[in-house]
Amino acid sequence: MNHAKNANANRERFLSFSLGSEEYAVPLLAVREVIALPEFTPVPYTPTYFLGIMNLRGQVISIMDLRQKLGIKPGLNTETAVIICDLNGASIGVVVDSVNTVLNPDSADVSDKPEIQSNRPTDYITGVYRKDKKLILFLDLSRSLSLEDHAAVRKSAEVRAPKAA
Repeated sequence: MNHAKNANANRERFLSFSLGSEEYAVPLLAVREVIALPEFTPVPYTPTYFLGIMNLRGQVISIMDLRQKLGIKPGLNTETAVIICDLNGASIGVVVDSVNTVLNPDSADVSDKPEIQSNRPTDYITGVYRKDKKLILFLDLSRSLSLEDHAAVRKSAEVRAPKAA
């Protein structure tokens, strides 16, 4: 039996994507699907990074612009996509500049989150992957959301879109 192949099978995989000029990744197990930026309905009195809600096959899903949430200037490409992620039983659409690839990093190439001096919480960064000459930040989307954000996502998960006639 090939032990190296077994070791690869046990490694966690990540979906990498671009925000501005940087690359990030989320655990592939949290990703439900990737779609083009859909039409959405804005919701009044929500933070600017919440773009609104969308209907995805009868399920109402909140859409968040991760670039705005993290204070990143959008890239200049036209590959904008939405990653539909499952967060604690609810789904959220996350707008990114582009979806890149699935990563299967070797644990030797992944470092713990660096100590970051910031007046904002950075516990949503779970690690750093050294790939070639680039650094890719691993994100925990659930940790990037505030309590109010989580409440909004849960509330939209409770709403069902009307059935088509």
